[in-house]
Amino acid sequence: MIQKKICVLGAAGVGKTSLTAQFVYSRFSEKYLSSMGVKIDKKVVSIGNTQVNLMIWDVHGEEKYKKIPISYLRGASGILMVIDGTRRDTFSVAEEIRQRIHNELGEIPIIYLLNKYDLQDSWVINDDMLQQLKDMNHTVFFTSAKTGDNVEASFTAIAKAMLPS
Repeated sequence: MIQKKICVLGAAGVGKTSLTAQFVYSRFSEKYLSSMGVKIDKKVVSIGNTQVNLMIWDVHGEEKYKKIPISYLRGASGILMVIDGTRRDTFSVAEEIRQRIHNELGEIPIIYLLNKYDLQDSWVINDDMLQQLKDMNHTVFFTSAKTGDNVEASFTAIAKAMLPS
């Protein structure tokens, strides 16, 4: 069995904890509790014949005066970068985090989760923003922690991206 550390990152309130809870425990809560520091969960996924023990670091949301410490990211083999599809500012926060990761850790797999897809009536992520991510060759999933849409697929995709080719 292979063990890999992934970090779930993004601005405050984008749904990182809810996505992790949906993936690990198959549950969703309407209650919003701001994460303090980091919460670590584990789940084993199968990629072909390989068992991957995911160490999932659900890191507190980045805010203007509350940056994610680089020490939380060290040792990560992959990143799930979460953007709230109903809040445009979370897109630029994700880009700032991605740039810091690149500067500090180099090239590691990053998959973008455009979360809260169940709220399409309030969606503000436009085609230009989506194209920007695709131009950087990032895999993008439209997810909903509430309905579970693409949650399993996105975590499985990052596990696969972390394995040697």
